[in-house]
Amino acid sequence: MTALNGEFADLLPLFVGEARERLERLATLSTRLPHEPQLAQELRRELHTLKGASRMLSLSAIATLCHAAEAVLQGDAPPPPPLLTRVVDRLAGMVETVAAGEEPSDDTALLEALRSSEPEAGTATPTPAPPATPTVAATAAPTLPAASHSSNVLDELADGAVALRIQARGLARFASRLDELASLAEQGVGEAGPAQVLAVLIASLRREALALERSQRRLAWATESQLEALLSLQMQPLRPFLLTLARHARELARELGKDVEVQLAGEDTSLDRRIVHDLEEAMLHLVRNAIDHGIETPERRRAAGKRPTGTLRIAAAPAGARVRLSIQDDGAGVDPEAVTAAAVARGIVPPGNHPAPEEVLNLLLRPGFSTRRTVSTVSGRGIGLDVVASVASRLGGELSLAWHAGQGTTVTLEVPAARRGQRILVARVGPIRCGIPAAAVQRVEPLHASQVQQRDGQSFVLSEGCLTPFLPLAATLGIEPAPRQMLLRGHVGGEAVAVAVDTVEGEEEVLVQGATNLEREPPLLEGLALLASGEPVAVLSPLALVSGSGVRARRIAMPPPARRRLRVLLVEDSFVTREMERRLLEDAGFEVVGAASAPEALELVAASSFDCVVTDIEMPEMDGLDFTRKLRADPQFAALPVVVVSTRSRREDRLAALQAGADAYFVKQGLDALELVAVVRRLSGR
Repeated sequence: MTALNGEFADLLPLFVGEARERLERLATLSTRLPHEPQLAQELRRELHTLKGASRMLSLSAIATLCHAAEAVLQGDAPPPPPLLTRVVDRLAGMVETVAAGEEPSDDTALLEALRSSEPEAGTATPTPAPPATPTVAATAAPTLPAASHSSNVLDELADGAVALRIQARGLARFASRLDELASLAEQGVGEAGPAQVLAVLIASLRREALALERSQRRLAWATESQLEALLSLQMQPLRPFLLTLARHARELARELGKDVEVQLAGEDTSLDRRIVHDLEEAMLHLVRNAIDHGIETPERRRAAGKRPTGTLRIAAAPAGARVRLSIQDDGAGVDPEAVTAAAVARGIVPPGNHPAPEEVLNLLLRPGFSTRRTVSTVSGRGIGLDVVASVASRLGGELSLAWHAGQGTTVTLEVPAARRGQRILVARVGPIRCGIPAAAVQRVEPLHASQVQQRDGQSFVLSEGCLTPFLPLAATLGIEPAPRQMLLRGHVGGEAVAVAVDTVEGEEEVLVQGATNLEREPPLLEGLALLASGEPVAVLSPLALVSGSGVRARRIAMPPPARRRLRVLLVEDSFVTREMERRLLEDAGFEVVGAASAPEALELVAASSFDCVVTDIEMPEMDGLDFTRKLRADPQFAALPVVVVSTRSRREDRLAALQAGADAYFVKQGLDALELVAVVRRLSGR
């Protein structure tokens, strides 16, 4: 009787957890052993400990394999690396079998290979016997350790912290509204007697607004601190995840009769545990594609002048506040002609068409697209790649693909390092209020009917000298469009696209609740969210919108627009406010470059020349006053005109800005566009 159904069944979770840790060390040690033979003793010690624990729980298959591997390591020369790798992979598979509540069985072929090896000779290289032939389905779904109860509690706490921060920002807007009401009441004060009563009311409103603002700041600080602490607890090194992917790749390669060397990089890179979980199936899918459809058989590799053993590199690397994951193989690469032929056969493109490289990627991202003529149990390159891209999009990331014919393919997923609130643009289409991820939108501007053009049965919009694929959201949702619409321009899957909505109401940070299921096509909805006001909003998936509408990203070159005379650097952290001010300045003939933060603006100033800077005050990382002081402290930018546009209307705020070095000050409420343009022109010396 084993512990699976015996009195020690309650110890199995502890055994599985400890075994996984030991197997991580075994995997690391086995890769170093050929260059550091002294590690053999440490390897034997790890195997011996795992063997003892397995025997205590009557898990004989694990104990037997550990004993056989331990015996091989007794010799003076290390065993062949492929053999040791097979041992570690098989042990990992056995442990996962135990974790699933089943008893593992002996791997007789691997045991025979171990027993027939001759480490004493130092030069003998045993020929591994053919491995057992489990089905692809049995090895195609390795899983990470299941989330514990404490992990679920962390999830709830982290989500709660994000929600608290959003509510704190809602309090800030309420305080601002109180201040606006006080200003309106102040404007009604006259000489009559009731004015005294009104003055008292104004003073009370001011005090309450200040008290509310102080409370909001304390709440925001507390929730931000809590959120950062909780998010740090959610971070985990990617080593276990990458080792699982590597093991899966090796097992699949053996089943397909391919020789593959798996290389790992960036194992110490940390990523939010929840994002790792959401990415697991997507990354496994990419590994399957690389092994099955990317790397050739040894015979084909020899015929192509390559070494018979293929290479698969799985890498992770931090990229600022994001993490970049890549799957790179040295196989045949993507065949554009095969992609085109498959597209023609499906009626996607007309015969004789020769897609550009970026259009080849678009074809591969179409639902169910494949160059395979026969269906295998393992995915081919392109099968489900659209769903992988959708998963990345819903996580706030993106997918990219690069290849060299005959040399290999690299698929890269870039995702946020931690799951935080997502910024969305709140838009209205008819009676429907929806959210669009702000990361996918670069410009917001009015849509004029003259901009919309038809080419080859597809809608395009003319903007900045280029025709960009155009999607009227009202038509997609089956709603009558408004007479006047707003145009949202951005990039989806690396390609330009434009979407029309009736109005854009603002920008908010929300917590999107949605799924990242690979078993279905990308849904139109990315998820649901609550606004700071408590109202629900449906967040749309940009990738699904574009895929579902059949938009084919294409840019048609037009004559370049005339260069504007004055360059203005616009520094504003609010996307909507920045776009409103950008449009105002561009309509006046300025060339405008936007920056979402003061540090970004400092980089832009150092890298390029500007005639004037227009900046907000309240921004993260560095406020507008400190930004202005830094400009004034640098002799190179000391004379650069700075105009402040802020929500602060108090006299002391104006004085603080002028003392910091600002040349002019405007209040956002009731902003006089003509006056702002005139001041920018005057300060720029034009």
